[in-house]
Amino acid sequence: MTTTPENQAATYRNVHRLHATRGFAKGAQVRGLSQNAIQLNELNYETASGMQSISDYMKKSRTSGILILKDGKVALERYALGNSEKSLWTSFSVAKSLTSMLIGMAVKEGHIRSLEDPVERYVPGLSASAYAGCSIRSLLRMTSGVAWNEEYATTSESDIAKLVQGFSSNQPGAVMGLMRSKPRAAPVGSAFNYSTGESYVLGAVLAGAIGGNLSDYLSRSVWGPAGMESDGYWLLDAPGGLEMGGNNFSATLRDYGRLGLFMLEGGADSSRLPVGWRELSGQPDNPVTAHGRLFPDYPLGYGYQWWSFPAGEAFGLHGGAFTAQGIFGQFIYVNPQQRVVAVIWSAWQAPWVPELELETYAVLGTALAVLNR
Repeated sequence: MTTTPENQAATYRNVHRLHATRGFAKGAQVRGLSQNAIQLNELNYETASGMQSISDYMKKSRTSGILILKDGKVALERYALGNSEKSLWTSFSVAKSLTSMLIGMAVKEGHIRSLEDPVERYVPGLSASAYAGCSIRSLLRMTSGVAWNEEYATTSESDIAKLVQGFSSNQPGAVMGLMRSKPRAAPVGSAFNYSTGESYVLGAVLAGAIGGNLSDYLSRSVWGPAGMESDGYWLLDAPGGLEMGGNNFSATLRDYGRLGLFMLEGGADSSRLPVGWRELSGQPDNPVTAHGRLFPDYPLGYGYQWWSFPAGEAFGLHGGAFTAQGIFGQFIYVNPQQRVVAVIWSAWQAPWVPELELETYAVLGTALAVLNR
């Protein structure tokens, strides 16, 4: 939040040097990523000011890594800002979508009885808070009704600033104390309110359900089965504490891509995720989070911690796709219809730049058209 543009890339590569983290481990087998027959290194896309190249896009958006996979094969892989295939880059809120995936696995494995279970069943410490009575499903949708200000600022009104203060204090229980203190702002299920704190609570629910930590669960449930090539790590709320379910795991670009493939393929095989979990996670399942209902003039909807494109001709080849998004321009894009996964790492100079989000999807839309020939 306070680093300079010159230091952004080095900071995003080295979160483990700033805060407490916990590692998660690759498995014995690596999933190979061969080259796609169609390559996109010379990709050009149209903008209001004329045709632009992929190099133009990377420079404009301060892209530090881009990977596009078609049928699990590499159509484009490029690095910048000092990154390489060995670099670990932080995810920001892309972690929310990973936490959602792990919740699905916990349901499949019976650790979570039902998404209608109240959160205090797994986190008894929230029984006297505004989260009491909220279902796990309401947290997945960001519709708990618990107050939260997701302003990316250092002001006293920003709950994000308070969250950062909590895990930066290295005091066990500081972040959970913040979540217990939040009041109710709306009835459960009545309003969408994007909240990194809400995803932290989801992580706590998961930890309570599995009786362990998220990183170890990720190692055995995803990082090994998906064939990741490198270990990674996850930001904690305090040394030895709980993973921040809403933000900041770190991994290589190709392993982000394998994570997208794991979701695209429904968990690598039918035993990993509940039947239909990909569709349930990737598309809104109620009117409050429906396409076009989240923010004024914003067409995407919200599934279970994934942003969702509407189906239909209006969005062309993006129809039915869904994305994990993180501030400063982090994306995992999953398009089941086109069998495409894309990963973009960036160091935008503001937490969110709507014009760069739209341009990112323009680049990906052009890539889909070329790959679809």
